[in-house]
Amino acid sequence: MPGQDHGPSVKDDEQYEALRREGASKEKAARIANAGDRSETGSKGGQSASYEDWTKDDLEERAAEIGIEGRSDMNKDELIDALRNH
Repeated sequence: MPGQDHGPSVKDDEQYEALRREGASKEKAARIANAGDRSETGSKGGQSASYEDWTKDDLEERAAEIGIEGRSDMNKDELIDALRNH
């Protein structure tokens, strides 16, 4: 899969794939892979707690912010999966 072409919307396919393997959502991985020089992207932004450390209520709130359907019927693991794969 490394080197897979994700189309013109992803500038750095290798970085995109690495971020996805680490659990980043498709949207986040694409945003970072398109941010520019790799040496710069590592220093941008802050650290966020792992979704596993979030409460179910916090996960549901985040899912609502980004428009994930069916979130009220999901358990914590399903919410985490939905957020990561959004």
